[in-house]
Amino acid sequence: MDQDAYRSYHAINLSAQTAQASPVQLVIVLMDGLLEELARARAHIEAKRYELKANSLDKCINILNGLSSALNADTPNEVVNNLGQLYDYCAQQLYQAGVRLDAALVDEVSKLITTLRGGWQSVQAQGN
Repeated sequence: MDQDAYRSYHAINLSAQTAQASPVQLVIVLMDGLLEELARARAHIEAKRYELKANSLDKCINILNGLSSALNADTPNEVVNNLGQLYDYCAQQLYQAGVRLDAALVDEVSKLITTLRGGWQSVQAQGN
């Protein structure tokens, strides 16, 4: 498949998903993108594609930083604090995965994000 065509399709699909999305839906979309990129990062580590690994891990950390910065830090809330700490932990684990070339650390983050995504899906279901 032509990479440019795939990227174009992906961008259009993402635009369609986010155009009318609620904040919870946007978080789920970001987490879906994060999980996809984590899978790519893991594959790059396994295949010893180090430059691509670095790019993928940077994208993952940027998504985590975006999720963290979207938290309302002005509101003292245990959930907000815990989410912020979890996002920071995941970013640190991904940094270590890149340094150590350890796919198991990427797997750990994938499991955490998958669990968290399930929680957001429950929030979304309660809202409907």
